Amino acid sequence: MGAPAASSAAAFAAVLLCGALAARAQDMDKEWARAPYRGFFGGPGSMLPQSDVDLLEFPLNLEYLETEFFCWSALGYGLDGIDANLTGGGPPSIGGQSASLTPIIRDIATQFCYQEVGHLRAIKQTVRGFPRPLLDISAANFGKVIEQALNTTLDPPFNPYENSVNFLVASYIIPYVGLTGYVGANPRLLTPQARKLVAGLLGVESAQDAVIRTLLYERGMARVSSYGVGVAEVTAHISDLRNELGRRGVKDEGLVVAPGQGPEGITVGNVIAGDHLSLAYDRTPEEILAIVYGTGNPSQRGGFFPQGADGRIARSFLV
Repeated sequence: MGAPAASSAAAFAAVLLCGALAARAQDMDKEWARAPYRGFFGGPGSMLPQSDVDLLEFPLNLEYLETEFFCWSALGYGLDGIDANLTGGGPPSIGGQSASLTPIIRDIATQFCYQEVGHLRAIKQTVRGFPRPLLDISAANFGKVIEQALNTTLDPPFNPYENSVNFLVASYIIPYVGLTGYVGANPRLLTPQARKLVAGLLGVESAQDAVIRTLLYERGMARVSSYGVGVAEVTAHISDLRNELGRRGVKDEGLVVAPGQGPEGITVGNVIAGDHLSLAYDRTPEEILAIVYGTGNPSQRGGFFPQGADGRIARSFLV
């Protein structure tokens, strides 16, 4: 007779536990439904812990950079000519110019431009953000990156605005870095609101990178300007450089890889980069800063950010 009583007691306890969990779930729903917190954490309409705010603000650095490069290349002007309010009063970019592009590549670049503007709006509607930092998108700066990747001096210097192939090679340099940052940030986010935003940003950034890589893959054997080096070879060198600067092993791959290193170890074509399970690589803010500064050191500003990136995370490295 003792067993049925024990079973009844256990069943009753389970009912109480389920009721408590359901009540807690309702309480959590009420918490998220409360009037939004409009104080230090986040922007208007958001209610986020400081760690989520920091992780959402950091990508603004890359989004500003992508916006300026794609808009200048496609339209001949940057964010100031589209919505000056989104700049936050930050300084104009250095060296942007209209690129000499085929109609289809200009169309794609224009779409990317406005997608990046949307990303800025999305982030700034969620967190307070910061003004656009000083950005160097000059031909000379891109030329330095390519020379650093190829470990040589090019004559004439590489110019991303010169033609469509050069523009695509330069485009290969930027969005993928931000993509890996979103992958790295996602598991560190605490709130559904932040994770949803990052998932949305990651989806479009990944698609942009796939478009760029596909267009370059199609031109894999084409020569970059008059340098006698193929497009696929240049992408491999750029990826190797980013791995070197990031200092955390292989998180970057070119359009063609060695036998055994492609998807399932079967293909050498590598139109989309991924690890041995074809999952996207991740990077930390520290790695990203080391790459976009071009110094391999998150505390040593330079490259695309002559005065350094902004936000609490980026500033914490600048002493």
